[in-house]
Amino acid sequence: MSKVIPEQLGGTVKSLVILLIALLSFFAVDQARAVEPIQVPLDVDALDLTNAIEIHDGTGARIQVSTAPGADGIVRRIEVASRTGENTDWAVFALANTSDEQIDRLLVAPYFRLVGSRMFWPDLGSSRIASITPSQGIAPERQKSLEADVFLITLDPGAIVTFVAELTTPELPQFRLWEPDTYKETVNAYTLYRGIILGISGLLALFLTILFVVKGTVMFPATASLAWAVLAYLCIDFGFFSRVFNLTQGDDQLYRACAEVMLAASLIIFLYAYLNLNRWNVHYSHLALTTLVLLLGLLGVAVWDPSIAAGIARLSLGIIGVLGFATIMVLAFQGYDRAIMLIPTWFLLIAWLTGSALTVTGAIANDIVQPALGGGLVLIVLLIGFTVMQHAFAGGAIAQGLISDVERRALALTGSGDIIWDWDVDRDRIYTGNEVEDLLGLRHGTLDGAARDWLEVLHPQDRDRFRATLDAVIDQRRGRIQQNFRLRSEDGHFRWFRLRARPIVGSDGEVIRCVGTLLDITEERTAEERLLHDAVHDNLTGLPNRELFMDRLGTALARSRAEGNTKPAVLVINLDRFKQVNDSIGLSAGDSILLTVARRLGRLIGQQDALSRVNGDQYGLVLLSEQEPDRVVTLADSLRKAVRAPITFGDREIFLTCSVGIALYEGEKQSVEDLVTNAEIALNHAKRLGGDRQEVYRPILRPLGKNVVDIESDLREAIKKETLGVFFQPIIRLEDQSIAGFEVLARWTHPKRGKIAPSDFIPVAEQSSLINELGTYMLDKGAQQLSAWQREFPMTKPLFVSINMSSRQLLKHDLINEVKAVLSRSSLATGTLKLELTESLVMSNPEYSAKVLERLRALGAGLSLDDFGTGHSSLSYLQRFPFDTIKIDQSFVKADGKATRPVLLRSIVAMGHDLGMSVVAEGAENEADALELYQLGCQYAQGFFFGLPMPGAEATKLLRSIPAETETEAEPS
Repeated sequence: MSKVIPEQLGGTVKSLVILLIALLSFFAVDQARAVEPIQVPLDVDALDLTNAIEIHDGTGARIQVSTAPGADGIVRRIEVASRTGENTDWAVFALANTSDEQIDRLLVAPYFRLVGSRMFWPDLGSSRIASITPSQGIAPERQKSLEADVFLITLDPGAIVTFVAELTTPELPQFRLWEPDTYKETVNAYTLYRGIILGISGLLALFLTILFVVKGTVMFPATASLAWAVLAYLCIDFGFFSRVFNLTQGDDQLYRACAEVMLAASLIIFLYAYLNLNRWNVHYSHLALTTLVLLLGLLGVAVWDPSIAAGIARLSLGIIGVLGFATIMVLAFQGYDRAIMLIPTWFLLIAWLTGSALTVTGAIANDIVQPALGGGLVLIVLLIGFTVMQHAFAGGAIAQGLISDVERRALALTGSGDIIWDWDVDRDRIYTGNEVEDLLGLRHGTLDGAARDWLEVLHPQDRDRFRATLDAVIDQRRGRIQQNFRLRSEDGHFRWFRLRARPIVGSDGEVIRCVGTLLDITEERTAEERLLHDAVHDNLTGLPNRELFMDRLGTALARSRAEGNTKPAVLVINLDRFKQVNDSIGLSAGDSILLTVARRLGRLIGQQDALSRVNGDQYGLVLLSEQEPDRVVTLADSLRKAVRAPITFGDREIFLTCSVGIALYEGEKQSVEDLVTNAEIALNHAKRLGGDRQEVYRPILRPLGKNVVDIESDLREAIKKETLGVFFQPIIRLEDQSIAGFEVLARWTHPKRGKIAPSDFIPVAEQSSLINELGTYMLDKGAQQLSAWQREFPMTKPLFVSINMSSRQLLKHDLINEVKAVLSRSSLATGTLKLELTESLVMSNPEYSAKVLERLRALGAGLSLDDFGTGHSSLSYLQRFPFDTIKIDQSFVKADGKATRPVLLRSIVAMGHDLGMSVVAEGAENEADALELYQLGCQYAQGFFFGLPMPGAEATKLLRSIPAETETEAEPS
């Protein structure tokens, strides 16, 4: 008995365990049940799998599924990981090949389907499938397509394969299995159809645009805009847009939404323009304008969310169709021809909108409905084009019947818009109708009366002339009246009129009437006065310009010669550094500054003085209120202080200075041109001395101006004949005191004036644009000499030369070509022809400079930043420019007794090394300077201690004096 009970208990436990295992197996199979395989027949061209697949939403980056039972009846379990690592949606399906042949099929999932795309928050298309993984066999191969995700699969005979598709969207609107040849034939057929539709649509849009050019009324551009909007929509819907602009697969949602918005907007524009709604009621205009603004605002919404914009556009298109139909019917019942002619086309549009609504909601799901709707849209535009063309070419002559000469004259007078003016001389009564009185705001009948009554409304300056003209016509009994006069309006303003009339003589030879026309020419006269004012005044400041300035100065001189009690003075005021300020803050701010300066100067002068703007940033002043020279100078100083006050522009303050040239009237022999020239010479002298000062003209200053012209001419000749000296100053490598290179300098020995310092002829070259020729000359000579040295003295580190560049050269468009030509003519080691540019020069236009410097560096030229530390640029820009050398200005090298000098020098050297640049120090005057620079880490130095600038021949001798063994050691092994 004791043995039986344990055995019974053991059997019970075993039964419970078996039951538990069966339950767990049931639930496991239920959670991951195998998919039902879909048989793939050999004789079916296309198989719709849309409703046969299983969609797994939010599964995660990995999915485990049970495969369809194989031929052996075994259900296997596979796990698939997401290739993107982000997708959480999957589709699972199984295909079975029950035949004894291998089957190749195409799995096709279209990017966009109009069918079922929804009215609100529509599905605008996208790539649907990222990848497909089979349970066995060859992995599906993605085929190239711009319209759908296409995968080629191969099913072996008798195989049952489960496929797991990684989805890129939660929805899969359509999923089909195609026979490859059938799919290609279908695509080709649709392509031909789409090509025909696009061709018709494009020709129609082009034709309507040409029609607008020929017949320029507002309905034609409105119709053309509708045609172009339809063409754009079809290009996107048919995939032509994606092919042209090579868009990413399915990435045209924004463009599709914008096309639907423009389609609705162009439809409201056409309806408003064709029906000419602004003539019926102003509310039509307000409604149309508001709708158009809201629709165009959807373009901004489309950038944020194309689906929302497309949904609103689709709803708006339906509303516009319905309300447009109601408006057309209302106007048609009122007998409006245009509305009546548009009824058939709008019926077709309503039918198209109905079909589109049924399509997007899924009520119509045929494959051909989407291209059919595109063709229907083209048909609607074609009918609209025919309707508009009837207005373009309808109508013949204005009147087919004969008209008399009198009627023709009456029609011409009415068409001209002139006002009839009739003076009955015998009754002394003038008739003009009510047009003139309406223009002047007078009560009707005011001007219908005697001729003398007109004198009250005539301008006082025109009264005598008007009276004399009428009297002359009556006395002479012939002639024509052609006179301009002004009539006073009710508000006191005057309007200009032109009277053209002729007398009518009676049988007794006396004038009985004067008949003609009266034309309002106020706008014409205002334009003439404005042109006259602008001809002698500055448009920005309103001040007299140079012509009027010279005229007023001539008047002042004539008055001084006649009366002898006044001595006019001429002041020419020029703003210092205005071009740099204008370039840095913009033209609008520069205009504001010029206007502010003009007002400040105007407050300090007397009423009899004449201030003018004679040039861009230059003002001229004819001074009559002050006669004594010291008073004139005091006033000039006051003007400078007024300009020096800060000018507030926005949230910044701008500080400017000015230079003033003063010319005093000294006698009758002086002409206007002499006085102005003297003031400009004094101004140039003030500029030459640094600006922010006033200078009075003295006869000793005039030769300086003449010398500038002579120097320019002689310098041009020296460059042309190659007599300008090219000197070379050694640049020493501090490590071994060897010559590393030379700086190329221009030296000029004038045949008559002797040696002329560079500080004298370089500014002349800068001002006269001769600096470009000078720079090219120095660049060519320096490259030739360097090429000869590198051939004669081969070294491991080749010799280099540094050549200074000016701002005009950097901004010159063909600088790159010149450098390229020089490098091609001279066989130079890369980077040994160094172009030196100052910090302020590069920072004057950093964006353009960066591009030019990159091009020069690519050609093989070296780039050196000259006078580093003396400008006001940001160090962040230094990283953007491809400089390989920094030149420290000599002001940092010369000992000044300050403790900060070595700190600044060391910082500059360290910064240059950190940026990977070589460092050259200028102004080494003695051995102590050289030793200090070497200890600070500076690689190169130049200065009087190492050698003065010398001609090329002497520099060659200096190089030859280097011991042969040094050169041998330097040669590459």
